[in-house]
Amino acid sequence: MAMITLPVAAHAPSPWLPPSILRLRSTSTTTTIPAAAARSSAPHPLPDELHLVADIRSPHNHIRVADVSRTAAGAGHPLAGARLLLLDAPGNIHSLSFPRSPCPLTSTYLDVFATLPPLLPASASSLAVLGFGAGSAARAVLHFFPDISVHGWEIDPAVVSASRDFFGLAELEAEHAARLSIHVGDALEASADAVAVPGGFDGVLVDLFAGGSVLPELQEMDTWRRIGRRMVAPGGRVMVNCGGPCVEAEEEGRGGEAVKDATLRALTAAFGHGMVSVMDVDESWVAMTGPAVSSAPEEAAAWKAKLPPELRGYVDMWRPCLL
Repeated sequence: MAMITLPVAAHAPSPWLPPSILRLRSTSTTTTIPAAAARSSAPHPLPDELHLVADIRSPHNHIRVADVSRTAAGAGHPLAGARLLLLDAPGNIHSLSFPRSPCPLTSTYLDVFATLPPLLPASASSLAVLGFGAGSAARAVLHFFPDISVHGWEIDPAVVSASRDFFGLAELEAEHAARLSIHVGDALEASADAVAVPGGFDGVLVDLFAGGSVLPELQEMDTWRRIGRRMVAPGGRVMVNCGGPCVEAEEEGRGGEAVKDATLRALTAAFGHGMVSVMDVDESWVAMTGPAVSSAPEEAAAWKAKLPPELRGYVDMWRPCLL
């Protein structure tokens, strides 16, 4: 398993990270890392470009908060000045923010999640985040779409506590007290009815990892059918981080490419052929359920028009899933 390193700086601005950036891996989790595995996996040392802010152990995770040097890898590096939430022994990035920037975007696949609200039913008002981490995706949604309320699930209370202390989550909760609710618990057991969202959420974001890999349950059709039944309103959509080649799992035999394909097959089996679209951002694959927008130019144009300029380029990246 390779140590995380900061790559050579990218010199051209882009709405997503160029392939060289993802030597610092971006994933999120709301599930348990087995305690025995965590104890047996020595944490990788941080590269010189990262300054350790906090080091916390919980029954679920080894949590490290680190700041990227503002001069990291040369001027113009997309992650220079970022604060990172690192979990698992290799130090996978599960959330990130730029504390000195008023913009909540991260230049990672997390920004793709913030494009979902305009594609939801006209009456859309609710979004669930399964895999809240430090709230990177939720922060962007709340910033750009003031009519959307967000419910997030995170299994590890220590991650929520660290996010409040080091990622401004407490301030975000205070600013959006009527729109943001965080639930500590297993996201796979979540139910819209249990949190007083009758009929389901208009959109569901799924970003569930453990040990550097997409949860095994997400390679099962029944899991997705259960999420659809318990969480998704009629006409709603699900957007999923499926991992990909950029993911290096702690467990042997769970390579990122194979797990990504298995996750996509399970999604397709649950929601139907022609009802899953995909895109890849720096080898991180994101999937979306519902009718393909790539084959409907007018709908794609309408979607773009409702997005801030920084996010419009993602609309053209979607394509039908052919697995």
